[in-house]
Amino acid sequence: MDALEIGGRTFDSRLIVGTGKYPSPEVMLEAIRASGAGMVTVAVRRVDIENPDRDDILRTITPDEFELLPNTAGCYTAEDAIRFARLGRAAGMSDWVKLEVIGDADTLFPHTEALIEATRVLVAEGFTVLPYTNDDLVTALRLEDAGAAAVMPLASPIGSGLGLLNPLNIRIIKSRLSVPVVVDAGVGTASDACATMEQGVDGVLMNTAIAAAEDPVEMARAMRLAVEAGRRAYLAGRMPRREWAVPSSPLEGLPPPD
Repeated sequence: MDALEIGGRTFDSRLIVGTGKYPSPEVMLEAIRASGAGMVTVAVRRVDIENPDRDDILRTITPDEFELLPNTAGCYTAEDAIRFARLGRAAGMSDWVKLEVIGDADTLFPHTEALIEATRVLVAEGFTVLPYTNDDLVTALRLEDAGAAAVMPLASPIGSGLGLLNPLNIRIIKSRLSVPVVVDAGVGTASDACATMEQGVDGVLMNTAIAAAEDPVEMARAMRLAVEAGRRAYLAGRMPRREWAVPSSPLEGLPPPD
């Protein structure tokens, strides 16, 4: 399958996974390996910045096996998000950042104005910025203009498991942006991941759908296959939708039944 390219790097998998909510570090690592993901996102707030070499997460998810994608989860202002991105880089995690600036505590919808501001600042400081945003074309275009290496619109609210609620919005965003579009948040199961990839997006990021499954490792395998199937289906091109039946075996030229 064709590779995912973001910010000058190439990844064999189009699935990006998180590290939160797992029942144990051992299950987390086994699930991430089963997912086939090459990029793994880690919340900077969860890392012991003062002792990164002794931090459990960073000892489990090692840079020699995975590309680390620090995230600014839990930040509600541009200033906080910028600070945590800088802390992650200073701790040696990465100069890449999954940028999150939350605007509402109940829905966890993004604060788009602050998100755009933080993107501009961090890009100017040499970060490769992947902002989590809503499924709004105008915001996506402004993030691209601000220098985002990829734009990450939500499928549905974080942790909801509702799947892809607005496929048209996602297709519109993908059709208008030049940078990769990675759908982030809301995928609940493998069929959601497949349907999302069928919209033509470049990748999917998920955490809760795997970590909160009854069997996270088996769900990770399912997600790997679903993302690949969805990508292949998109590249293959689906048949046209029709409002009438068309026989699978053409009957023209055959003698009528007795």
